[in-house]
Amino acid sequence: MKVVGLVTEYNPFHNGHKYHIEAAKKATGADFAIIVMSGNFVQRGSPAIIDKYSRTRMALQNGADLVLELPVCYATASAEYFGLGAVSLLDKLDIVDDLCFGSELGDLAPLTRIADILSKKPKELEILIRRFINKGNSFPVAREKAFREYLTSLGDSDTFEADELSTILSKPNNILGIEYIKALITIASSINPRSIKREVAGYHDKELSISDESSLQDGINNSSLTISSATAIRKIIENALNSKDLYPICNSVPQDVFELLINEYGKTHPISIDDFSSLIKYKLIVESKEDLSSYLDISKDFADRIGNLSDTHMSIKELANKLKSKNLTMTRVNRALIHSLLNIRKDNFDEYNKNGYTQYARVLGIKKESSQLLRKITDAGRIPVITKVSDARKELSPLAMNMLSEDIFAAHLYNQAVYEKYGVSLANEYKRGIVIM
Repeated sequence: MKVVGLVTEYNPFHNGHKYHIEAAKKATGADFAIIVMSGNFVQRGSPAIIDKYSRTRMALQNGADLVLELPVCYATASAEYFGLGAVSLLDKLDIVDDLCFGSELGDLAPLTRIADILSKKPKELEILIRRFINKGNSFPVAREKAFREYLTSLGDSDTFEADELSTILSKPNNILGIEYIKALITIASSINPRSIKREVAGYHDKELSISDESSLQDGINNSSLTISSATAIRKIIENALNSKDLYPICNSVPQDVFELLINEYGKTHPISIDDFSSLIKYKLIVESKEDLSSYLDISKDFADRIGNLSDTHMSIKELANKLKSKNLTMTRVNRALIHSLLNIRKDNFDEYNKNGYTQYARVLGIKKESSQLLRKITDAGRIPVITKVSDARKELSPLAMNMLSEDIFAAHLYNQAVYEKYGVSLANEYKRGIVIM
């Protein structure tokens, strides 16, 4: 039995994701694909457009065999800790052979070279990064400039072509790929990294692809696939006035996904950051600057900036835009605001990281014919497997239970937003069973 692991958000699931699963299985010869998926809040610092159980169903209908939830503290973290949380979970399952991710580059060698250097955390590189941040650069830009200067100091500047390093370190999927490889190195995992070149739509493309694509590689039959970015698909969903307005995405997502999106439109989705504006503003107003600085991604200086703006009348998007600066990206600002909303604190996060990162395998869904995966994971005994939240306290340490409590709180908050917006009650985490297909 061979197993490939994928780290995903599926926000929402689309044809590119289906291709990724098929190509990953083919490239690795895997019999099963285990998906580690973000829950109801995602890495760019926002709620998922549709709930995690619906997205689990989408994945299981299109090639996934087992879907596990990435704990919310890692799902909403920086790329480094997003990678560490997901990779540590896959590693502890003890049955995953390969980790397959999409990247704009597609070539594993330069990604591995960068990841190897970053995993060593050379002091000189850290100093350079800090110097460029202090000059007003965002972290991604500062790291790119620092990395180039660091390679020059090593006499290794010819490792990459003139513009190659900039291209690699400016592309979101390359960045995540580097973090996955770095995480594998950091935890000394035996899982093999594999990369599939991301084709057609860019991660941030805002417009739907309008032509079919038949040039994808790896022997996958994709003559009828239209690959659009999740960003472009979300744009259509978020701006729709009724379910008929979703029809432009019908060629960009699998048919069963499209039917689910149509059937649930205006009932359980779309959900956006605007649906949490009042709650976030309430938190920012009632909490002191000291309290705010206890949350992940909020420094004391940043807490001061929040405090100076929190009592003004504006939407959360307007607030985030005012908090954004040359060295603070919009994503970083949004993540900080989400961490305050979800009570994700630095001290708890530090404890998780000191104790092996992800503490349990929370099952969101599984195919009936893939049940042997759970048996093998349970038999390996390296990580508690949670299929019923009500039984979790018997299985988990106090630290792990604290992590799970954050997931439960996030899910219940999301469900409340659905109810406030659409009047639909989603089952809470104690009553909701896993998706079985």
